[in-house]
Amino acid sequence: MDNSPAQITALETFGNEFVGFVRVTTRDGKTGWGQMSTYHADITALVFHRQVAPWALGQDAMNIDDLVDRIVEREHKFPGSYLRRAISGLDTALWDWRGKREGKPVCALIGGTPGPLRAYASSMRRDIAPEDDARRLADLQDRFGFDAFKFRIASECGHDVDEWPGRTEAIVPAMQKALDRGAALLVDANSGYSPDKAIETGKFLQEHGICHFEEPCPYWNLEDTKRVADALDLAVTGGEQDCDLQIWRRMIDMRAVDVVQPDLCYIGGLTRALRVARMAETAGMPCTPHSANLSMVTMFTMHFLRVIGNAGPYLELSIEGPDYYPWQQNLFLDDPFAVTDGRVRVPDAPGWGVTINPDWLNSAEYRKTELDQMP
Repeated sequence: MDNSPAQITALETFGNEFVGFVRVTTRDGKTGWGQMSTYHADITALVFHRQVAPWALGQDAMNIDDLVDRIVEREHKFPGSYLRRAISGLDTALWDWRGKREGKPVCALIGGTPGPLRAYASSMRRDIAPEDDARRLADLQDRFGFDAFKFRIASECGHDVDEWPGRTEAIVPAMQKALDRGAALLVDANSGYSPDKAIETGKFLQEHGICHFEEPCPYWNLEDTKRVADALDLAVTGGEQDCDLQIWRRMIDMRAVDVVQPDLCYIGGLTRALRVARMAETAGMPCTPHSANLSMVTMFTMHFLRVIGNAGPYLELSIEGPDYYPWQQNLFLDDPFAVTDGRVRVPDAPGWGVTINPDWLNSAEYRKTELDQMP
């Protein structure tokens, strides 16, 4: 067991049902902050302390790649999403710890630089009339200078049944009419279609200038998605749900999608997401990650996009406020996602450059596992 100043001695979680932060402490007293994946984060916190912390405590905080692999191997009987969602909390906290230790932003630790990123305004809603959704995106274009937008079509896992009849056919031209002609228009079907329906819809999307068709078929059916990608000229994208690197390898090798979209918290953190980006870069495929809420996952993604060589043209930035995501309010002391001229900025502060709101932490469910508690 390592007894150096970088030995991990304590792991803490602060969370609720929706979001959970992680603090790592090393023997020299230095700390770093990360985040487990959102949603059912209280369950993920239990997984973290039961299945992640025992393998991490006592280890070298500098050895992130090997430590992440060690946990996956030691917990090989649990290959699914919850373990990876928990590992993301450790991974991202260790990157923050290292950035603060070296006085650098995370992106600078791995060859990137802080600075601006083009963002696309991402609507999450289907419970809204097409004209109303188009109107609010046009307002964001006027106020913040966005020049790229994503909106929802189909119905989530909808088996070719739209959210209501005719909604997709109405919202696409409504967006085209409301937004500047030069704007990039993206859509997300959330596993809504069979391959035949997705191809039919994709041709309609192409005719209306849509450039990005996300998750057209149930994401677990890679062959179906590949059929759609092969049949269309616009970019078919996907991968946000996938956390198994062997599935990622297969997806990329068979070119089931044109653009890969890992979620840094679903996949297990920055370390594993970088591996996917490198696989895709070798295959000549761009990477435009999924970051669909304004928790730390979006800041992780911002740093990531300032590093990888095959970064897509924009960052996903949710436009939803407290009426849709009440749990994401007051997470941070300052707004780390302020938009100017359609761009956000990766900060040059050490680590992730985010300060979690102490009042939020004080109200969260708290748990701590320490090295001296280990057998």
